[in-house]
Amino acid sequence: MVFIVDDDPSMRQALTNLFESVGLIVEAFGSAAEILQAAPPEVPSCLVLDIRLPGLSGLELQSDLGKANIHTPIIFITGHADVPMTVRAMKGGAVDFLTKPVRDQDLLDAVQTAIERDRKRRELEKTVSDVRSRFESLTTRERDILALVTSGLLNKQVAGELGLAEITVKIYRGQIMRKMGAKSLADLIRMSEMLGISRPKAGVQT
Repeated sequence: MVFIVDDDPSMRQALTNLFESVGLIVEAFGSAAEILQAAPPEVPSCLVLDIRLPGLSGLELQSDLGKANIHTPIIFITGHADVPMTVRAMKGGAVDFLTKPVRDQDLLDAVQTAIERDRKRRELEKTVSDVRSRFESLTTRERDILALVTSGLLNKQVAGELGLAEITVKIYRGQIMRKMGAKSLADLIRMSEMLGISRPKAGVQT
C-alpha cells in the first residue's frame, strides 16, 4: 500500500495512476493534517511525501510520525531540494529523496525498497511479540534460570548461583525450552538477545 501526500491535485493523480498501474493500493492526501487523521496502515506500506505542504511541512510530518511511533518508510519528492534538507530527511530515516520531475522507474524502485523494508520490520516486530509472549509465560524462577543459562553458565554453575540442586536446574531448563519453543541453547540465546534479557544478580533468590 502506498500513501501519497502532495498538495498538487494533478501530481496526486499522476502518482496514483502510476502506483495503481503496478497493482498497488493507493490513498492520497493533500496535506499532512489529512494523513495524521487516517488510521496507521496494517499492511506493508510506504509514504510518498512532498517536502513543501500547507501547514506542516513534509519534514515536520516525518518528525511527528516518528514521535507517534509510526514507522512507515518515507520517500521524499520535491522540486525544491537543497543539501541541508536532504541530509535532515535521510538522517530522519527516509528511504530516498527524489527531485521532481521524478522518473517513474526510479520512484517505483524506491517504493519497492520501502515496502520491503516495512515488511521486514513488521515480521521482526511480530517475532519479538511472539517471543515476549512466551517469555511472559515463564515463572520468575524460570526467567532467572533462562538469564543465567543464556549468559553462558553451565547447569552446575546456575545451581550454585541460585542455591538449587543441579538436577532441579536441568528440570527447569527442560521446561524453559518447551515453553519458549526453543530447539537448542542457540535458540534460547537468540531469543534472550531479542528481548534484551540480562543476567540476574548473583545469589538471587526468587
